[in-house]
Amino acid sequence: MSIGQLNALQNLDLNYCSNLQELPTSIGQLNALQNLDLNYCQSLQELLTSIGQLNALQNLNLNYCSNLQELPTSIGQLSALQNLHLNYCSSLQEIPTSIGQLNALQNLHLNCCSMLQKLPTSIGQLSALQNLHLNHCSMLQKLPTSIGQLSALQNLHLNHCSSLQELPTSIGQLSALQNLHLNNCFSLQELPTSIGQLSALQNLHLYNCSMLQKLPTSIGQLSALQNLDLNDCSSLQELPTSIGQLNALQNLDLKCCSMLQKLPTSIGQLSALQNLNLNYCLSLQELPTSIGQLSAFQNLHLWGCSKLQELPTFIGQ
Repeated sequence: MSIGQLNALQNLDLNYCSNLQELPTSIGQLNALQNLDLNYCQSLQELLTSIGQLNALQNLNLNYCSNLQELPTSIGQLSALQNLHLNYCSSLQEIPTSIGQLNALQNLHLNCCSMLQKLPTSIGQLSALQNLHLNHCSMLQKLPTSIGQLSALQNLHLNHCSSLQELPTSIGQLSALQNLHLNNCFSLQELPTSIGQLSALQNLHLYNCSMLQKLPTSIGQLSALQNLDLNDCSSLQELPTSIGQLNALQNLDLKCCSMLQKLPTSIGQLSALQNLNLNYCLSLQELPTSIGQLSAFQNLHLWGCSKLQELPTFIGQ
């Protein structure tokens, strides 16, 4: 009996079948299949074209398929697919253009695809996509302009994309984006002015972006921003005055910003700020008096600020 004759099969779990080299062509006949798990199938080099016939497939998990070099064009035919997980597919060099046809896709995880250099322009057609994870894609140099078309995108994770030099201007069009993670993007030198258009953005993480020298003035337009993490941005020399416009900001982390010499007076306008971390800001010489206006302020961290000579008088209040 062929596996393709299992007409009622909804779940096929082949995780850790480390010697599995290929799937049978008949797998495309599994009309009821909703979940296909192929995690840690480390001998699997390709998926057959017939996989595109799985009209009911909602979840396709290919994590740690380290020898998988490409996906078939037919993957774009998976009209019900909601989740595509390709984490640690370290031999995967490109994503087929047909991926843009996956109208139901909500989650695309490509973490640690270390050979992936670019995303197809067609990715902008993924109208249902909510989460795009590209952490540790160390060869990824840029994002396509079309990424701005992802109107449902809520989370964009680009941590440890060490070759990423810039973000496209179109990123400002991501009207639903709530979380933008850019930690350890060592080659990122600046943020586009359009970032100020991200009206839903709540969390912006830039930890250890060691080449980032300044923030755009437009950052003050992020009216929903609650957390701004600039920890270990060792080239950051100043904050824009517009930072005082961040009325929702609760946490500002500037730990180990060793080139930061002062804070703008406007920081006193951050009416929701609860936590300010300035530990090991080695060049910081003084705090602005306006910091005493922070009515919601709960925690001020100043460990290792070796050039700080005095605290403003408000501190006693």
